[in-house]
Amino acid sequence: RVMQSNGGSISSQTARQNAARTLLSGPAAGVVGAAFVAGASGFDKVISFDTGGTSSDVALIDGELSETTEGKVGGYPCKLPMIDIHTVGAGGGSVAWFDAGGALRVGPKSAGADPGPAAYGNGGEEATLTDANVVLGRLLPDNFLGGEMSLEVEAAEKAVKRIADKLETSSEDAALGIVRVANANMEAAIRVITVERGVDQRECTLTAFGGAGPLQACELASALSIPRVLIPNTAGVLSALGMLAADVKKDYVQTIMRPADEAQEEVERTFEGLYEQGRGELKHEGFEEGEMGLEPFLDLRYQGQSFELVVPYEGSVKDAVKAFHNAHEQRFGHSNEAEKVQVVNARLKAKASAEKPELPSQEVSKYEAEPSSVQEVVFEKEGEVKRLDTGIFERNDLSPGAHFRGPAIVTQYDTTTVIPPGWHAKVDAVKNLIIEVGESQ
Repeated sequence: RVMQSNGGSISSQTARQNAARTLLSGPAAGVVGAAFVAGASGFDKVISFDTGGTSSDVALIDGELSETTEGKVGGYPCKLPMIDIHTVGAGGGSVAWFDAGGALRVGPKSAGADPGPAAYGNGGEEATLTDANVVLGRLLPDNFLGGEMSLEVEAAEKAVKRIADKLETSSEDAALGIVRVANANMEAAIRVITVERGVDQRECTLTAFGGAGPLQACELASALSIPRVLIPNTAGVLSALGMLAADVKKDYVQTIMRPADEAQEEVERTFEGLYEQGRGELKHEGFEEGEMGLEPFLDLRYQGQSFELVVPYEGSVKDAVKAFHNAHEQRFGHSNEAEKVQVVNARLKAKASAEKPELPSQEVSKYEAEPSSVQEVVFEKEGEVKRLDTGIFERNDLSPGAHFRGPAIVTQYDTTTVIPPGWHAKVDAVKNLIIEVGESQ
């Protein structure tokens, strides 16, 4: 099977025939994975936060995945259904630089895999977000990739010092500045999919993954007043898990382009044909009719608009129009029930449930975890830059029921999690790390 941009999988044969459906398959798999692991922990309103070496991909999950047909890839519009993912050029390899006005920027330029951040020791000389985290003590030089790779602290400090010299400040302050600027870029991306669309991010759980997501997640959540962060047990490879958890999905669309008050009969005829096509193709992929789910939608817009909103169709165009007015009010802050509405397209989403991997629930035995070691890490606390004694925990040593307070660093093979002071963490029954503001209960 092959992952596609809408969060579902298709057969390799279908992917060969419709390759454009796979354009955003990697980020989409991450969002599916975030929904899967968060659901296992009992959270259904989630912000998925995927940060790797070059970018951060964010998406909103409110009981179901948010989709769009107005996506762009490389600046080119793509009308195929895809998960509504917003991307910014801020990741672990993002380079710190100064613009023409002397302001510090981070990204979108990246050090890439070669030479990579200065700390990788491959000849990189420009300071990156990774180098800043090394200088702050948040990435452990001898415990990177489970100890298989050592980070060069001196190279990171040398790169960050160039930034510090231009700012006429210390290396630690410069490193914190790099982190703040990168976090601001990520924060702006999350606001696009929440605040700008009428969603209160304070009601969400931030699910952070990718190699660099858990490093930034708690400080980012603090800036956005998000009360809870979830770090999956397989944070660094969550997109792979998401692909395994993805259902089979096929999307069909047919243009109607009629006034809503005249479209009922044509909509019914159109869906009859789409239902037949969807059932036939899922049957061809080996599914019985009882395993199929067919979800109809309509693309509606006010007469004269150049964009549409997708609303569910439950047999009545009149009811769909009411849903459209409500959706327009939520999305744009206004609606006009006196305005004529146009049916642009009929859409069908044909689904079949795939066999999903298990996240076995284990018995929770509450205990206070003890760090394997303690070292000084730089944090900003109460407006001051401070070196704080910070507990170092190995993720594999934490069993369900473990709880501890920040400041803390949790290391694992595929990522590092930073828990600032004022936050507490616990491991739940499916081994997800749940980090919340305040003292543990």
